[in-house]
Amino acid sequence: MKSVFSQSDTLETINRINKLNPNSQGLWGKMGVAQMLAHCNVSYEMAYEDKHTKPNPFMKFILKMLVKKKVVGEEPYKHNSPTAPAFIMKEDKDFETEKNRLINYINKTQQLGETYFDNKESHSFGALTKTEWNNMFYKHLDHHLQQFGV
Repeated sequence: MKSVFSQSDTLETINRINKLNPNSQGLWGKMGVAQMLAHCNVSYEMAYEDKHTKPNPFMKFILKMLVKKKVVGEEPYKHNSPTAPAFIMKEDKDFETEKNRLINYINKTQQLGETYFDNKESHSFGALTKTEWNNMFYKHLDHHLQQFGV
């Protein structure tokens, strides 16, 4: 799997994002391209901002037991996989705003580096290793960039 902490892999990901335009169509799913970018931003919002309600201890336990492996593991996501409520984008989003936010988050993650993330507490799963953080960020981005053909 590519690394969100590698400058060359980060540039490759950003180049893929820059191939998108407001009229890009998904190959599957219901989200428009701006909604998809906003959806991808949620992972970073959960890592960097206190914007989303954290799960209570019982729900966090359930997430760790039933969802964590799918999110932080190596296996790619299946098309049309279910998503958490915070990731559901119902309203229209501004393409340029969401694209710039995502690129800024990607650059911030790469610049902070893997040491910053090693054993950092995640929003929903407790402390994650640098590899788990990488898998969570990269796998999700890659899945949705493939969804839009880039």
